[in-house]
Amino acid sequence: MCSEAVRAIKMLSGFDRVMVYRFNDDDSGTVIAEIAEPDQEPFFGLRYPASDIPKQARVLYVRSPLRIIADVDAETYAIHPSLDPNGQPLDLSLAVTRSVSPIHLEYLRNMGVVASMSVSIIRNGKLWGLFACHHQTARHISYETRSEIELFSELFNYQLAQVELTTELAEVDRARSLHDRLMTQLSGGKTMSEAFDVLSENIKEVIPFDGAAVFTDGDYKSAGSAPTKEEFMGLARFLNTTPSGQVYQTHALSTRYPAAESFSDRVAGILALPVSRTPRDYLVLFRREIASSVKWAGNPEKPVEVGPNGVRLTPRKSFDAWQEVVRGQSAPWRGSELRAADALRVTLLEVVLKMADERNAARKQAQDQQELLVAELNHRVRNILNLIRGLVSQGQEDAKSLDDYRSVLEDRIFALARAHDQLTQTEWNWVSFRSLVETEVKAFLTSKASRVNITGDEIDLSPTAFSTLALVIHELVTNSAKYGALNDSSGSVALDVRLQPDGVAKLFWREENGPPVQAPKRRGFGTTIIERSIPFELKGQADTRYRVTGYEADFVLPSAHVRKTELTVVKMENDATRKASDVRLQGQCLVLEDNMVIALDAADMLSDLGAEHVSTASSVADALTLIGKRDISFALLDVNLGDATSIPVIERCLELGIPTVLATGYGANAAVVERFPEVPVLNKPYSSDSLKQVAARALDI
Repeated sequence: MCSEAVRAIKMLSGFDRVMVYRFNDDDSGTVIAEIAEPDQEPFFGLRYPASDIPKQARVLYVRSPLRIIADVDAETYAIHPSLDPNGQPLDLSLAVTRSVSPIHLEYLRNMGVVASMSVSIIRNGKLWGLFACHHQTARHISYETRSEIELFSELFNYQLAQVELTTELAEVDRARSLHDRLMTQLSGGKTMSEAFDVLSENIKEVIPFDGAAVFTDGDYKSAGSAPTKEEFMGLARFLNTTPSGQVYQTHALSTRYPAAESFSDRVAGILALPVSRTPRDYLVLFRREIASSVKWAGNPEKPVEVGPNGVRLTPRKSFDAWQEVVRGQSAPWRGSELRAADALRVTLLEVVLKMADERNAARKQAQDQQELLVAELNHRVRNILNLIRGLVSQGQEDAKSLDDYRSVLEDRIFALARAHDQLTQTEWNWVSFRSLVETEVKAFLTSKASRVNITGDEIDLSPTAFSTLALVIHELVTNSAKYGALNDSSGSVALDVRLQPDGVAKLFWREENGPPVQAPKRRGFGTTIIERSIPFELKGQADTRYRVTGYEADFVLPSAHVRKTELTVVKMENDATRKASDVRLQGQCLVLEDNMVIALDAADMLSDLGAEHVSTASSVADALTLIGKRDISFALLDVNLGDATSIPVIERCLELGIPTVLATGYGANAAVVERFPEVPVLNKPYSSDSLKQVAARALDI
């Protein structure tokens, strides 16, 4: 566009040379377009120091866009009076015929120019550049020609505005597209360090750079031409002194931060985007040094010389181009790049704030879940304690002997333990509903278990439904045993299961022939679990009725949580009914257990099995000492000792060939147990019979 413009101005004005002189960010100027006579030395590409056109002259070019010097040697005349009625110098800014500074005239003569014309190129009220016209002889421009040139310059300014506006809009679109892409790619919860590669790749499409780095929460990650972490830590302290919330940029870092000289071979310019307030985290873009050969039309460092009238600004007498090699500088950051960087800073802040909100929400959710878990644990612990108290007290009158009472009590406690195992074994994908009910019934009813009749379809439950139904069935069974049909000797419970064609399962709980039923005056937590758990957690339905003839409950389980049983249902057998071969221990035995009550109980069990002497230890060191001093013939070792494991003792026992049994409350899949697959495992709590069975395997009986 500029090339066509200089041709048009030359044709209208008739000047020998027409140039487009573009002002740079540092107020120096560069000739970016030119048309001249064949015998004239070209000025295209030359860079002129800012001092060639002083600041006050640039202001005047904005106020008076057209400036004509018809003849640098024309006689000038003084104006009288030189002051206006207020005593102020006359303002001749808009006078076309006014003379110019003798320094400027001397400048033109040194260039061999006799006549000149300057036409301002104005963009958004600021001086963008000039159409500079030179002629080797005196040349007068008519009013009509001046008007045509002024009109042309206005049209050019308009066209320039359109071109730059289009460019700016395209840059805005690229910045917006970058924002959208980054928000999408970083919305998955990744930190900027984790998404650094994607981040830098997208930014490079809008802001060219040679290296990039991200510094967040003390973590530093870089790519390309960038400082090391140690070098950046000093740079980060320097960046912390810059205004917060603003993009910091320089194309000559070592002039602002002298320590950058140590890595100037990699970094000359930086663009730093703060992405937090405290602590200051940054995304930084780097540019390498660009050894630019700049053609200056005269030395820009020496604009002042001794002239005919003493020390004053004297125009250069030679315009031979000489080269200045710029060191320690990168390519400058353009205005559009700075605008894109500021928009990017806002985008990254949005991401950081979004991630902070998500972390806070996750923390709040975890806190709520923890509080709910504590409340539920408290409820369960109280229930278990009350249940154990009831188990201890029930059946005393019917027991024929102390051994009979002990056997019944053990059966009940171990039934409760099996129910707890079912709730915690999350490795099951689907669990039989019938086994869940039978486990609960055995745990709390014992002799009344036969009075719960399960009919209908065999179904499996998803892990989520299993956890929910375990609580519901638990409450139904215990409530019936306390207040309903299972409270006396005549009542019974019918539980019918129906799998519907659409995959939905319906459960019908009916209590019959029990005592008269009355609705409770206060709705406790157990009632809430029965009535609200399935609708709330499984999106199913629950309907309960307190009829005089018996309590009734209907439940609907969505198809996502039930399926027809694929495996044969195997009823769980009571530990007390399983009898191992007679096991008789001999010699000295060792019990390693950090709980004194459990250790004493285990010692009694081993003594009942024939052990002559049982030594107890609560730590690995004590156990190893006993093994070294005594001839141990059998070892019962607790896997977890609170702050340690019994691995060294296990290894020593196996090394000496001592028959060993591992006791654990963490199930058979604990890491320590898996490490010793050949050693039998005894799940806590254990009875004499279960210990006898496992001891038989350890002794290979």
